[in-house]
Amino acid sequence: MKKLLSVLLCAVMVLSLAACGKKDDNNADGKKVFTVGIDAEYPPFSYLGDDGSYTGFDIEVAQAACDLLGWEMKVFPVNWEQKLTQLDAKECDCIWSGMTILDSMKEAGYVISEPYYDNTQVLLVKADSGYKTSKDLAGKTVAVQLGTSGETLLNGNLSDLKASFANVVTCNSFLSCFTELGGGSVDAVFVDYPVAAAYVAENDGYSIIDEGLGAEQYGIAFRSGDQKLCDQIQAAVDQLVENGTYQKIADKYPDIVNNLIFLNK
Repeated sequence: MKKLLSVLLCAVMVLSLAACGKKDDNNADGKKVFTVGIDAEYPPFSYLGDDGSYTGFDIEVAQAACDLLGWEMKVFPVNWEQKLTQLDAKECDCIWSGMTILDSMKEAGYVISEPYYDNTQVLLVKADSGYKTSKDLAGKTVAVQLGTSGETLLNGNLSDLKASFANVVTCNSFLSCFTELGGGSVDAVFVDYPVAAAYVAENDGYSIIDEGLGAEQYGIAFRSGDQKLCDQIQAAVDQLVENGTYQKIADKYPDIVNNLIFLNK
């Protein structure tokens, strides 16, 4: 009997520990909790608003999708360089924040939504710098955010452009890149067009060198095996497009509306 009790106690302890380590997928009301991984400094897609809460096009669409599904949405700011590691660790359920779709992600088994935005890379410079083309930046210092498609392009397809620069400085966020530019530590920032456009709209004294570098598309990334979850989100987004909610959200962000694939088919 003592032996049997010991076995039962061990079983209870194992189950208790397993329950403690399991991510709670539902809130107190029984609603599914859907955690969205974002770059917290990526306007106009995801950023901290004046009221202290996260907002942006991606966050508004994600919230509207969750409302349709009857889910509670939570926002989780990721370290962009480690975003997929954090996704794998189940710190969030997806990465939905102006994320470039890469073949390497598909090959690694990640489930990717339909592309929803056409993007290019640009160079942000000070308006009075005299720089008009990328060639003008030969021998100059350029900043780029770690873990972005821009960094990948400079180390790959645009390696010739990188070789023309005197130095490439990597920063943890676009905000840090822009701070370096404002302080004169770098001569330009290699950045996604909508982020540059949003910054120029809010800050005087900057201009964009747009040569259509590195055409790419944004999508939502889910863990391997989460095709059903991806399909649920995609179906909700499709419904938002059909009922006009997607358009209403997009109209708040004029710098990106013309490149939103679902509205320009």
